[in-house]
Amino acid sequence: MTNPTSTEARPGDLAGRREWTAFVVLLLPLLLVSMDVSVLFFAIPSIDRDLAPSATQQLWIFDVYAFALAGLLITMGSLGDRIGRRKLLLFGAVAFSTASVGAAYATSPEMLIAARALLGIGGATLMPSTMGLVRNMFRDERQRGRAIGIWSGAMAGGIALGSVLSGVMLEHFWWGSVFLINVPAMVLLLILVPVLVPEFKDPDPGRFDFLSVPLSMGAVLPVVYGVKETAAEGMDLRNGLVIAAGLVAGLFFVRRQRTRTDALISRELFRDRNFAAGIGLNALASFAMMGSSFFTTQYLQSVLGMSTMEAALWSLAPSLAVGAAAPAAAAIAQRTERARVICAGFVIAAAGFGVLALSGTDSLAILLIGSAVMSCGIVTVMALVSDLAMSTSPPEKAGSAASLLETGQEFGGAMGMALLGAVATAVYTADMPGSAPEVARKTLPGALSTGDGSLIAVGRDAFVHSMQYAAVAGGLLLLVGAVLAVTHLRRAASQPGVPEASASEPSPV
Repeated sequence: MTNPTSTEARPGDLAGRREWTAFVVLLLPLLLVSMDVSVLFFAIPSIDRDLAPSATQQLWIFDVYAFALAGLLITMGSLGDRIGRRKLLLFGAVAFSTASVGAAYATSPEMLIAARALLGIGGATLMPSTMGLVRNMFRDERQRGRAIGIWSGAMAGGIALGSVLSGVMLEHFWWGSVFLINVPAMVLLLILVPVLVPEFKDPDPGRFDFLSVPLSMGAVLPVVYGVKETAAEGMDLRNGLVIAAGLVAGLFFVRRQRTRTDALISRELFRDRNFAAGIGLNALASFAMMGSSFFTTQYLQSVLGMSTMEAALWSLAPSLAVGAAAPAAAAIAQRTERARVICAGFVIAAAGFGVLALSGTDSLAILLIGSAVMSCGIVTVMALVSDLAMSTSPPEKAGSAASLLETGQEFGGAMGMALLGAVATAVYTADMPGSAPEVARKTLPGALSTGDGSLIAVGRDAFVHSMQYAAVAGGLLLLVGAVLAVTHLRRAASQPGVPEASASEPSPV
């Protein structure tokens, strides 16, 4: 059964206390999934002592979560549209809880890697389900914009909170406790979601295209993996071939989606050009957010000499401003053209990069101010373009739309770390004297490991210089994003509300 929609909300479309309470509950899985990206930062030394993983196993303990998450987002978004977003959310909560217990009590590196992979699979079900449900619960344009603004701020804050929370837990408990904190929240989710959250799904989804699942994973995983490896080790033949293999798989995947009626990604999503524009601008914002983290974290630890815990606490400071930025941007966008606010967000973020470019070897205040300004601008962009993309997508395809947004974020973040990291690495290497040991010419931590005071001072200067160049490059790219926002989104943002892209709204089941 379906109900007609209109561009203006009817009185019955306004969300009440029940919907807002359900929304708060839906923030739980979002926070946990984003926190699990950084929750291992402090736990690795303890895991090394207890499980003794090899260097390769340690990398997989970190990375397999993000790879599983990125590779399955598209599949899980489409699956949620078919079987029901609430049902998929509950399945994901069970998987996430089970994997958390398995990770907490892992007795070998292999067991921990497997548990982290299952956590990624669970996360891939939770993220598109939550945003898809928000899209369906909040039919009023203003309320939905406010909700997605809060959603975006919570996601950004969760990544920063994860490392700090893990440090606090490890002060009092063993390393497995950083995973067990997921379990009570997921149990609460399993109790409250069936009571508060109605079910939504596509009333006519068609058959599930099973062959597109490995094709989508084959397109996403090699590219994300290759770009991440390039950011860490530099481009070589192996990384180039891995990325090329992903691009070839992506061509086959896109061709299949364009020719099949039961495609994993519905062509309906792209009937409004602003949906694709929203995904692209969201990826660009993620590029800047993750790219900046490549050098700001190292600056705190390697240039200013902070401990990991101290660096994590200072890096949390800019998040305090971020929490208010997205809801404020959503409120402003309801009073003026959305394109202008998105453009302003890009310009503000570029200004934050400009402040970062002024950093010296002892500039904590400048770093924090620049990071806060940049983050506020980026979260403004991410909140508004996410709302734009979700608003212009058919309501019955909300899960698929959310998964594409989040997959774009994964790509953008990986590219940001790779490209801005490459700029910083090139400048750092050029500034280091040719007589320096090879390990010192590659990275600042390598220079620190030599124990040579004069070389360490040169390395810190070179790193700051490289960070300045990367900040300028990131700022220029964001200014390009500001121009794109104005030119591509003005027509959609000419009025506060964006017309719905579908003639029907799925009714709660």
